Amino acid sequence: MAIAKAERLMNLALCLLGTRRPLSKRELRGSIEAYLEAGSDDAFNRMFERDKDDLRELGLIIETVENLDGDTGYLARRDSNRLPPITLDAEEAAALGLAAKVWQQARLAGAASGALQKLRAAGMPEAEDTYEVHSALEPRIPVHEAAFEPLMLACRDRRPVTFDYRKGNAATSEQRQVEPWTLECWRGHWYLAGWDRDRGAERVFRLSRITGRVRSRAGAFTTEVPDVVTVRETVESWAGETATRTALIRLRTGAGYPLRSRAVSVRELGNGWDELEIPYGHGLDAWLVEFGPDVVVQEPADLRADVVDRLRAVAKD
Repeated sequence: MAIAKAERLMNLALCLLGTRRPLSKRELRGSIEAYLEAGSDDAFNRMFERDKDDLRELGLIIETVENLDGDTGYLARRDSNRLPPITLDAEEAAALGLAAKVWQQARLAGAASGALQKLRAAGMPEAEDTYEVHSALEPRIPVHEAAFEPLMLACRDRRPVTFDYRKGNAATSEQRQVEPWTLECWRGHWYLAGWDRDRGAERVFRLSRITGRVRSRAGAFTTEVPDVVTVRETVESWAGETATRTALIRLRTGAGYPLRSRAVSVRELGNGWDELEIPYGHGLDAWLVEFGPDVVVQEPADLRADVVDRLRAVAKD
């Protein structure tokens, strides 16, 4: 469905950019196969108006003019839709090259590589890749979850989805109906932020806990999508970034360096254990479980109980 729409939008854009005179709806319908297959004039009109609005949202400047015979025509003048010359210095080119490498493990690898090739063909300088030559570290955003691609497309196209989701302290999955807003990578894990229709509230889902297939649903969103900053703050908060208090844990000596880097204080206990005071926010219990037997929660009691519940759920699996 998404591919068919993208092809239809591309054909419409090419028609509008390739004409020297305004084209009427009748002419456009006769030139684009997807419009010819529309069941009725009303279906075509609705499809065309949506496509025209989508192209304008993507940045294409479409003019509406009246033809000599009185019909309304449409065209996209090349001079109005031509980008200015792109000038990048060596440092900017190096930054773009580094950014393109980030997506080598994801579906966006082809798009990132293609964009880089087009910029180089347009005259972008070939910068020396110091990261590749002199460093063993390379930027990566790992994407192993099968849910990433369908959710990325659903976020882009503003399409509701359903999927089965297992919470960290639950033994079984349950179906969720979600209006997806955006995907965020935090501490090597991907999270989806969106509107949970069943709960009537904003929720964040960790992609690794989505089981089965992500299924698209027809219809429009029922709530307004927040701005990017708000969504990112929500993801960080649900993932444990926003701390509201502190927790006291015991950590095995030589283990848990990410925890040590966030510790407010560290005290040696002896016998191979240290005591750490760390910021405590929503989602800390899920993070602590990842360290297994190297972490023991001392306080608060509710955090300790949450960690125990998660460990028991994992043991049942």
